[in-house]
Amino acid sequence: MRHRYACPIRWADLDLLGHVNNVRYVDYLQEARVDLLRAHRWSGSSDADATEDLVDAIIVSRHEVTYRAPLLFGPRPVLIECWVTELRVGSFTLAYELFHEDEAGERTVYLEASTVLAPYRFDIESPRRLTPEERAALEVYLEPVERERAKRVVVDRERAGHYPVQVRFSDVDVYRHVNNVVYFEYFQEARIRYFTELGYGAQAGRPLQIVVARCDVDYLAPILLRQDPYDCWSQVAHVGRTSLVIESEIADPSTGSGGTRDRALARARVVIVFIDPETQRPTEPPADYRERLTAALNRAC
Repeated sequence: MRHRYACPIRWADLDLLGHVNNVRYVDYLQEARVDLLRAHRWSGSSDADATEDLVDAIIVSRHEVTYRAPLLFGPRPVLIECWVTELRVGSFTLAYELFHEDEAGERTVYLEASTVLAPYRFDIESPRRLTPEERAALEVYLEPVERERAKRVVVDRERAGHYPVQVRFSDVDVYRHVNNVVYFEYFQEARIRYFTELGYGAQAGRPLQIVVARCDVDYLAPILLRQDPYDCWSQVAHVGRTSLVIESEIADPSTGSGGTRDRALARARVVIVFIDPETQRPTEPPADYRERLTAALNRAC
């Protein structure tokens, strides 16, 4: 069995290309996930008074998001199905499909994703095991799939681009941490800064668009609201014919001292595709920009 949620699309969800921005998709997934957990009155996901002290919660430890097709604004909600693909002692994995469906039942799929989640106790600041009741509720949605081995992200900060992450008050959720969706926004801002430093927009030849094809994020430690910024480091990890891979890491500079490396809080691996604006098909980047990307890749190797 799969849980289905109808998510309204907001005008503010769109980007410069007129598509739903890649970050907003992750927000849609969160809405579907909370709707599923709320249906089972899961602790930390219910309609309880948000001013009460939260003891129990569900935290995100990893997102894997694959973007299949652009989603445009319209009055019709986008449908999201979510189900369980793995149950462990102290975690579970949800899969999602985001789509529109016509009268004949044919689907236009915009996104496929998975999220690894874990129950967490704030009073003792520690993960906990799934209870028998929670496991029974999740087993109803179980469609077992073996999880892919995650690609390891290692960022060489001496050769990477830097972006200062300033946390906004609105970035923080009911758990008093930066919400998992906002991490995607931080990585996006760092990526845009990095592309600008590499000369994106100044290359010779035809206009060029870039779209996100896949984004994997690992959550290592919470980011909190504070005055001082965090660091985000980004590097080119691979250059293909029509695509490239950007790897990034958010770290807390206040935790490093005496030559020790500061604490990593999150890592991301993002696949970017170059698009021809006229055909909307993948295309090779101009030669001068490819040279800049290749030079950045060689610096990171």
